Amino acid sequence: MPSTPTPSAATPSAATPSALTPSAPQPSAVPAAKPASGRGRHAGRRALQAGAAALLLLLTGVAAAPAAPARAAVSVPAATAAATGAATGAATGAAAAVPQELDPATVRRLDAAIGGAMKRDRIPGAIVGVWLPGRGEYVKAFGTADTRSGIPMKSDLYMRIGSVTKTFTVTAVLQLVDQGRVALDDPISKYVAGVPGGGKITLRQLAGMRSGLFNYTEDERFLAALRADPHRDFTPRQLLGHAFAHPANFAPGAKWEYSNTNTILLGLLLEEMSGQPLDGYLRHHVFDPLKLTDTSLPSGTDFPEPHAEGYTGFSPNGAVANATDWNPSWAWAAGSAVSTLDDLHAWVPALVGGRLLTPATQAQRLRTEPVGVPGISYGLGIADVNGWLGHNGELPGYETIAAQLPREQATMVIMVNSDMDQGGSYSTTLGKAVTEIVTPDHLWSLPSPSQVGQNQR
Repeated sequence: MPSTPTPSAATPSAATPSALTPSAPQPSAVPAAKPASGRGRHAGRRALQAGAAALLLLLTGVAAAPAAPARAAVSVPAATAAATGAATGAATGAAAAVPQELDPATVRRLDAAIGGAMKRDRIPGAIVGVWLPGRGEYVKAFGTADTRSGIPMKSDLYMRIGSVTKTFTVTAVLQLVDQGRVALDDPISKYVAGVPGGGKITLRQLAGMRSGLFNYTEDERFLAALRADPHRDFTPRQLLGHAFAHPANFAPGAKWEYSNTNTILLGLLLEEMSGQPLDGYLRHHVFDPLKLTDTSLPSGTDFPEPHAEGYTGFSPNGAVANATDWNPSWAWAAGSAVSTLDDLHAWVPALVGGRLLTPATQAQRLRTEPVGVPGISYGLGIADVNGWLGHNGELPGYETIAAQLPREQATMVIMVNSDMDQGGSYSTTLGKAVTEIVTPDHLWSLPSPSQVGQNQR
């Protein structure tokens, strides 16, 4: 979920296909099995991201948090780390053992809470997965994947995952740290030329959102260009041009402020160091080692089939638009990845358990610092939301949460096919509804844009 200003809430007109107003969303009784063929094939589709790309924490406009003592590296129980390999392998396809559903009373409460929130906020469709070791799991799809045809949402559909992409990009950079090819306190100017003040901005500050660089997704010229033609292709250097047209917001390391510019620079670093396109590099070094066969950083407008249609209000006139075929190149290393519920279920334990990194480097990733909102802190490409470690993502038409609660070894993945938030992020609304029931002492709760001063457009 790269950060672009949240579009003004657009209410579907009478001409809007039964859209965004599912009558009571009903969960799919049984998660649909993945097709034996056709998965992983890209169906060259036009896609772009321009909508309310709620940056990771929907904290675009949060008052920049001043430097403060970092939290000690989050303690991941040994059992969690030990289970990461097993959990990753099992969850990559389907669980090796027959999944055990949560107790009936909890299932009924979750069904009612999710269905009620979707009806109240007019969320077209959602996929919800919660895995609680020792208690069971809950995996269901709600509502519709396509509001025109009424095709129901299914739990195996591909979805755009926005800023969850950052967790992959930063992991790849941290792998270079482990290989001794880069150091976290190296200046970005050592690897990428043309960065204003780049000699004083470190890789650590980029990964931790403390560089001070202007966020290109808040540049008016960029937003106008994107809104005018959401199918256009942007290069990383073009994106940086929009960022570097503005002075830095503060001195490197002085504060915390979410900026997609940071992750674009880390993507360029990976390409410079490897001589490979970022999509291929992530495939070889992050996706393949974990058997994330349904996760990719699509080239251009590719979008694997089958996928859910995505709905947004980020359009020239504020009307409801189908953003499915928009080009996400503007998000690139910061937010253009595509994935599935199963793959994110496999990825989150590997991310939090540090499966692809040395323990020392993983400890640095999990050393989170305050962002200026109680209960929320940020490490290196990973957030801590009241104990939940992971990331959320939002871009026109799609919202995602992928996180783990190490204290209970719980994993939660939520995927929504609309970003037309009604006063708050749809994914956060569902995440809070779920955690109020399954982990009431650890709520997934993020401030709405209006609470943190995010501009409304």
